[in-house]
Amino acid sequence: MEEKKKKIGVYICHCGGNISDHVDVEEVRRRIEKEYGVTVAKTSMFTCSDASQNDMIKDIREQRLDGLVVASCSPKLHLTTFRNMSTRAGLNPFQYVQVNIREQCSWAHSDDHEGATCKAANLVGAGIEKTMRQEALQPIRVTSVKKVLVIGAGIAGMRAALELADLGVEVFLVEREAAVGGRVAQLGEIFPAGKHGAELIAMLLAEIKQRANITLFLNAELSEKSGHIGEFELAIRIKAPANGRPEEIVRIQVGAIVVASGFSEYEPKPGEFAYGQSGVVTLSEFERLLQDGGEKLAHEGREVKNIAFIYCVGSRQGAEVENANRYCSRFCCSTATHLAVQTKKKFPGTRSYHFYRDMRTYGKFESLYEEAGKTGSLFLRFDEKRPPRVEKAGDSWQVIVHDLLTGGEEVVVEADLVVLVTGMMARPNDGLTQVLKLPLGADRFYNEIHPKLRPVETVIDGVYITGSCQGPKNAAESVVSSLAAVSKAAALLVKGYIDLQPFVAYVKNELCVWCGKCAAACPYSAIEKTPYGDKEIARVVDVLCKGCGACLPPCPLDATQLKGYTDEQIEAMIDVLAREAAHEG
Repeated sequence: MEEKKKKIGVYICHCGGNISDHVDVEEVRRRIEKEYGVTVAKTSMFTCSDASQNDMIKDIREQRLDGLVVASCSPKLHLTTFRNMSTRAGLNPFQYVQVNIREQCSWAHSDDHEGATCKAANLVGAGIEKTMRQEALQPIRVTSVKKVLVIGAGIAGMRAALELADLGVEVFLVEREAAVGGRVAQLGEIFPAGKHGAELIAMLLAEIKQRANITLFLNAELSEKSGHIGEFELAIRIKAPANGRPEEIVRIQVGAIVVASGFSEYEPKPGEFAYGQSGVVTLSEFERLLQDGGEKLAHEGREVKNIAFIYCVGSRQGAEVENANRYCSRFCCSTATHLAVQTKKKFPGTRSYHFYRDMRTYGKFESLYEEAGKTGSLFLRFDEKRPPRVEKAGDSWQVIVHDLLTGGEEVVVEADLVVLVTGMMARPNDGLTQVLKLPLGADRFYNEIHPKLRPVETVIDGVYITGSCQGPKNAAESVVSSLAAVSKAAALLVKGYIDLQPFVAYVKNELCVWCGKCAAACPYSAIEKTPYGDKEIARVVDVLCKGCGACLPPCPLDATQLKGYTDEQIEAMIDVLAREAAHEG
């Protein structure tokens, strides 16, 4: 067929031994060169190196290649690298195909050298078949409005708003509470800055008020969203004030959205470690008690001398717990040890006992753990299967634990106050989640595309998540992630246009008779009905389509297809793999 006359270049990577230790890359090269007659077939120690890229550029130009296949590691790592290289060489970047023979072959079959080599050759062959049928696609270009909506005026949202404003972007900052600051505004002294949370928030708010290009909405929520990246049409609902004025709807247009909606603190169930009874409080309740001042530390009129901190309450729960929080909340150990140090400084007569599973005061916070120990805090470690028991002892409490540090010996500690070191939970945001169609992880926090490679981006183009709405973070980590979101949003908007991936669905007009099944299956509302001659058909809104392919299976006439992943391409790839399976059988 005509497509097979294309000039294809194939480059197979050793990956420094990650691939070549388990796959005979030279044998793979010989097989595909013999079977497919490609124009170029080479191996390289590191195809991503500058030297290898320059070699590919030279081949593309001199051999006038029509397509390129690189067999190496996951596309998540170097897809953009090779597309950019293709562009520099004058080859359409979407006529490049990356085949993963490291994660999907070499590492998966490290105990079967011959089998891994055979599989790698088949995977490369499938990539060649796809490339032979690949069109020269063009990115979808949309204009962008130089405005951003920031949802949540906690420390992450406020910092993001300030940075965006200083980059010349107009910012709408929306907070659903009556005041800014979120949880940080309620904190006492924050380590290591030494400033109180309210001070930090007051400083940020003063800066925001000085920026003419920041508009702050309090008691407000996002209620509607339409449009697409670069040109979102939004409605902000401002709650009716106490003076009887009606609810107000403000309509705005923005190019990107940054979500910094924060978290909720875990609330123990009644009876969980005696919670609900006098003398048992959560971590945040104890912090507020410590801030209240006075010459003596007291709770409900009783002086507190001995304090028992019980860690991992609401975090790292077992599967037997309904809607279990399996994750570690990370900030809790540091906060509890910090509060113990502060308590000792403010009330020297107090003594703290820490009942913990594992101590996770990471990084600079390790010094808090050390200082707590030096100032008299006593640490007792328990097994997750034998948590501490909290029992009433007259006017006080007894915490009973089998201490692993003393060989499992049962230790009884009398406490005037029991502090449950509670972790973070995803904040209930059903309305926001539904409006933005944000994906949730198994932990019910908002999910990014990739925690390392794309840590603040979501599958919704132009919508970014930051701070503790995507997982437990302390204040410093929340600010750092907010700056990452700022850089992503600003980079999109300052150019005035955005180029989107062209791998979107399309409709074969002559086949479509509009049954509506594709529109019902689309999770992004990217398909609409439109007139076509004497009938109605489906039309894909390119800028809304994510190329997920959900619209393809329901179509009874095969009228919907996916650019870059057409039926012809996928079937050709399957044929390569099926031939080998039949041969082995």
